[in-house]
Amino acid sequence: MSVYYVDKFLYEIDRDPALLERYRTDASTLVADWENGQGTLLGIAHTIERTSWLKLTDAERQALVEHDYVALFEMGAHFFLNLTIMIALYDEEYAGRLGPLSFQREMAAKLSHWIGRDYPSVEV
Repeated sequence: MSVYYVDKFLYEIDRDPALLERYRTDASTLVADWENGQGTLLGIAHTIERTSWLKLTDAERQALVEHDYVALFEMGAHFFLNLTIMIALYDEEYAGRLGPLSFQREMAAKLSHWIGRDYPSVEV
């Protein structure tokens, strides 16, 4: 499990409108590109964070590519980072069809089986 790396991906992609649009339209390529060297330190492109011990697991990579926020939550991705990037991806579309907060309501419904249970660990 590489929760730190998943959270880092969510944080960095959500902060950059160009990367967010690539994530919306070609998540598979963006995830691969990011993992193969575009992950940056403090958002500074020329200071690539290289590591020999951090990498996405196959399940994390698949969840990121599929925008599977339920799987990301259950793997321990930080809830706020997961929520904000998914809102950035889907809120306008949902709100246009179903009204304000529609995506957030759907996300809450899909995570409702966690009510009364302990939040998944975000421990690194």
